[in-house]
Amino acid sequence: MDKSYWISTWVDKKKQYPKLQEQEKTEVVIIGGGLTGLTTAYYLTKAGKEVVLLEKDKICNHTSGNTTAKITSQHGLFYTYLLQSVGREEAKQYLEANEKAIQNIAQIIQEENIECDFEWQDSYVFTQKQEEVAKIKKEVEALEYLGFQAEFVENIPIPIKEKQKEENNEYINIQKKVLGAIRFPKQAQFNPCLYAQGLANKIEERQGKIFENSKVIDIKKQGEEYEILTEEAKIKAKEVVIASHYPIINAPGFYFMKMYQVTSYLIAVETKEPLFEGMYINSEDPTISLRTAKYGDKRLLIVGGMDHKTGAKINLKDSYKRLEEVAKQLYPDAKVLYRWNTEDCIPLDKIPYIGEFSNLWPNVYVGTGYKKWGMTSSNVAANIITDKILGKRNIDEEVFKSTRLKPIKNYEELGNMLKEVSYSAVFNKLEKITELVKDVKQNEGKIVEVEGKKVGVYRDEKGEVYAVKPYCTHLGCELSWNNLDKTWDCPCHGSRFTYEGKSIYDPAIKDLERFS
Repeated sequence: MDKSYWISTWVDKKKQYPKLQEQEKTEVVIIGGGLTGLTTAYYLTKAGKEVVLLEKDKICNHTSGNTTAKITSQHGLFYTYLLQSVGREEAKQYLEANEKAIQNIAQIIQEENIECDFEWQDSYVFTQKQEEVAKIKKEVEALEYLGFQAEFVENIPIPIKEKQKEENNEYINIQKKVLGAIRFPKQAQFNPCLYAQGLANKIEERQGKIFENSKVIDIKKQGEEYEILTEEAKIKAKEVVIASHYPIINAPGFYFMKMYQVTSYLIAVETKEPLFEGMYINSEDPTISLRTAKYGDKRLLIVGGMDHKTGAKINLKDSYKRLEEVAKQLYPDAKVLYRWNTEDCIPLDKIPYIGEFSNLWPNVYVGTGYKKWGMTSSNVAANIITDKILGKRNIDEEVFKSTRLKPIKNYEELGNMLKEVSYSAVFNKLEKITELVKDVKQNEGKIVEVEGKKVGVYRDEKGEVYAVKPYCTHLGCELSWNNLDKTWDCPCHGSRFTYEGKSIYDPAIKDLERFS
């Protein structure tokens, strides 16, 4: 897969960290080197705690390094939903927690002198459809009820010029009149990888330890302690933080029953024209996200969107092309320099899971389900988890309580997810393949039957064939072929594997079984 602009421009400045190869003992183990793990480690080491952070690959190389990197409490048209689902008190608490997170991030950057292209920006949700205008106005009313000064505006700074004649073959046409938008003042944006490196530097300065290429494969409870096993070593600790994007442990917790994953696509483009101020996302489908980023003494346009449920059996080849169409509608000379995609966890009730991992595992904590708004959510999670470990009360804890037992409102999505698990969870024992299929073309992947058994087959450009057992190693769901990234994707919980079978996205830990 292509690298994000953030990762690509950071790679030369990134510090390398060792692999855990010997037994360790510490106060707190943090699993996951994204912004949740790093921020939690930052706060805990600042408080004098002994911390070891384990990352299966490289820090900030997955969801945190492949985001739009908008630091905002404007999570789409969300607060009308919150008022209806959890009421005024909790909706207000959610908003205030995310607003505090913006200030917390700004404070860390200032206090620690982290150079990460941080900028204050206004944030907008806009629409070009008449039927969406009422929803935006209702969201403004909801925010006023919560005491937040959002503003309804009819014009936004994006250079949209309405076409006189609309082309019927366009999948996306952003050249329509903006009919309304909601503006959040004083939000922010930055380069998340540079910020992550700044956090990592401070963690080490305070004697915290960071290990890369140290994949955790299991956690075992031993009395009042936990033993965390990696592929080559193990470490003991009293407190454990699971910050691995998607919890890698199924039970207790059972988070695979409470959320699913979506894939989004992004491009960074260069243009000779001056770019706009602000951050933007539309309210209708397909969702398009827009922001700019520093690029030396120039600026790049970041265009994101084209979301779909991970593992969906759809043609993905034009995903980047459609984003490029949007960029060229705004700036005809736009030239794509970077492109990338990422996954995000979506809770069924749309509120992140933050706090205790399970009532059965004391002193184990989790932060997950950020529904594509991980910059502020990761800071909210780090503060709640840090306070839990330090024995302090956090006023935001109840809103995000990860062990909550409130009725799930999204019955339709729950039904779809359970149906997919039930339909896909096949655990056939596939014996050695005696002959390779001949009907798979070069640069093509698909599931075929060999001697009555399903085999995931990919033939590369040179004609070499890679055959895998096409069932996710998480819970056995049948995988789908991704013809854009050349990966095997799980439609149940979003795990992804290379065509060679290597696990690249959790919750799956084990690689796919390969056949020769």
